[in-house]
Amino acid sequence: MARRKTPEELSVEELRRLLVEKRRGARKERLEHFRRTGRVISVAPDLSDLDSHQPSPIVDTTEARESTPDPIPANPRRKFMDRVLLGVEVLAVIGLIGVLLNGLGLLRTLNTEVVAALNPETATPTPLVMAIILPSGHVPPDAQGNTQPNEAEIPDHLRPMVQSLANVPIPTAAPDQAVRIQIPSINVDAPIVQGDGWEQLKKGVGQYVGSPDPGQDGNVVLSAHNDVYGELFRYLDRLVPGDQIIVYTQQRQHVYIVDRTVLVEPTAVEVMASSGSPTVTLISCYPYLVDKQRIVVFARYQN
Repeated sequence: MARRKTPEELSVEELRRLLVEKRRGARKERLEHFRRTGRVISVAPDLSDLDSHQPSPIVDTTEARESTPDPIPANPRRKFMDRVLLGVEVLAVIGLIGVLLNGLGLLRTLNTEVVAALNPETATPTPLVMAIILPSGHVPPDAQGNTQPNEAEIPDHLRPMVQSLANVPIPTAAPDQAVRIQIPSINVDAPIVQGDGWEQLKKGVGQYVGSPDPGQDGNVVLSAHNDVYGELFRYLDRLVPGDQIIVYTQQRQHVYIVDRTVLVEPTAVEVMASSGSPTVTLISCYPYLVDKQRIVVFARYQN
């Protein structure tokens, strides 16, 4: 009896043949099993068939094709519901994004308000209501020098506002406030008081409440009478461009240079408007002993 060779003793060709035979046997067993169970399939060529260049055995698949079930058609109702559900999901995602963005906006606003509350900005003064008529108005004095405010200058519908403005509080004294004015070319040297009401203008040149201190940006509005209570501004019409107006505080002097002079109606309160640079505006009644208009002198800051 011939001795069986061990796998180590077999040549490459013998190992290959042995492997092909083993695979062929296993393949036949599977085919027999499929036939017994009623399944019919087509058989692909194995390695031995490729080596021997023999055609592969073909198994009839007619029965298999006939036994294959037709594909189940898609349900239109189900497709419609799937699309509806997809739309609902998309809308839900969009709504969630909107809620998140709105929440972020509210959070940002809340943070801003908290920061503002913890770090309040420097309070800015509320601007005072502009005057209804220009200051220093009065009726011409009589032979004894008596006079009174000229209420006829005030439009009837604005008289209640004039009465309310008469109660504006006078600022307390401060080192930067104007205290004195000199106009060398017309020999004016007079004290300056805060406020330009009837009682203030009896004491000197009045500064409009709400106008800035000398040297600051804005319009320093000063007014005085021309024919009563010292006739301080009697000769404003003699000022020419280039003349000096010197305004003093408790700390220093401020020099302004005359730009121009105009005549206006008592209601031309726009001449008192604030300016972006340091200026001074002088106002008085005009003409002398008639007092139907106002003379206004504008000057710019020099130092």
